[in-house]
Amino acid sequence: MNITLNGESHATNACCVSALSEKSPFTSEWVVIINGFQISEDTPIKDGDSVFIIPRGTLPNKEQLEAMLTARHTPKVHDKVKRASVAVMGLGGLGSNIALQLARTGVGSLHLIDYDVVEPSNLNRQQYMIKHLGMLKTEALKEQIQQVNPYVNVKTTAVRLTEDNIIDYVRHSDIICEAFDKPECKAMAVNAVLENLPDKYIVASSGMAGLESSNAITTRKIGSHLYICGDGVTAARQGCGLMAPRVSICAGHMANMILRIITGNYDV
Repeated sequence: MNITLNGESHATNACCVSALSEKSPFTSEWVVIINGFQISEDTPIKDGDSVFIIPRGTLPNKEQLEAMLTARHTPKVHDKVKRASVAVMGLGGLGSNIALQLARTGVGSLHLIDYDVVEPSNLNRQQYMIKHLGMLKTEALKEQIQQVNPYVNVKTTAVRLTEDNIIDYVRHSDIICEAFDKPECKAMAVNAVLENLPDKYIVASSGMAGLESSNAITTRKIGSHLYICGDGVTAARQGCGLMAPRVSICAGHMANMILRIITGNYDV
């Protein structure tokens, strides 16, 4: 039978995982993953299975690394995800978290768009470090992504998006993600995409400030191509700031909805 072993095609007569290795892989020195699930006991294998037997704490060669980065994914998902392209507009608390989550999931191409630089007040909720202070967010986030998944194609554009230029920058991406802070920028982006690129899916946000209930944040589908994540109410204002937990929850909703669209799941 034929299986995939550590990302490479492998013909074998082995009946179980342990028979694939000269020594038992079920020790503290190894990580064993079959079809996206880590196991600690010997398991039968069948034709078409994907098996990883990885020395714990070591860096594999370049050929194996990309496959191992996605070893814990649901089987067959990675092929679709790798072919997808996503434009992320705004690289603050939402956008920086979304981009990194998509990179970790193996999205093939990301277009990062933001004109701003990293400053100290960003560090409470955005995916940057002290060493990034003063850097363009596009370049700082690209650096972070390359440290997580060097196989993602990252394009950066340091520009302020307006209704006059937005379509030129996002038209080539499969899915468009709105992650701005200001309501007027959100409305501009959503309206521009829906009007000028009606066949594109756009995932947007509304309401994730403060310390309100996590469960108030939901994903809603508006029409056929627009998704809005958030509680729809809690905007940032005096006395109600943007905090890492709720911002990250909303970013998770958005990234997950993007992945659902990529894999052909259009309901919420």
